[in-house]
Amino acid sequence: LQLVESGGGLVQPGGSLTLSCAASGSTSDYYAIGWFRQAPGKEREFVATISWPNMSFDGGSESGRFTISGDKVKRTMYLQMNSLKPEDTAIYYCGVDVHSSLPLRVPGAVDYWGQGTQVTVSS
Repeated sequence: LQLVESGGGLVQPGGSLTLSCAASGSTSDYYAIGWFRQAPGKEREFVATISWPNMSFDGGSESGRFTISGDKVKRTMYLQMNSLKPEDTAIYYCGVDVHSSLPLRVPGAVDYWGQGTQVTVSS
C-alpha cells in the first residue's frame, strides 16, 4: 500500500489550501485514513480522520476551519483547510490503519505513512 500526499505550499495567513492523499495498492475493504501534522520540535498530532467504506469522519479540533472528505472511487482523501494561521505551519502526513475502520486518531496506530507535504503559513 502506498500513500501520496500533495497540495502543500506557502500561503498567507487567512488563506486556504486543499491537501490530497491518494492510496494505491492492496487494502482490506474496511480501513481508516487520518491526517496528522508535525511542526518543528513538536510531536506528530492528529488533525482529522475518515473511515472506509462508510465515510464517517472526525474533523478534530480544527473542524471549524478544516474539512475532511473522500472519494471512494479515486481512493483519495482530501483536507480542505481554510482561515490558515501561522501555527498551522507543519509537515502534513496521511496515514492508514488497515486493520480497523475505527477513527484513526493516534499516530501509533498507523500502518502506512505517506511522505508528507509541507504547509507554510506566512506573510
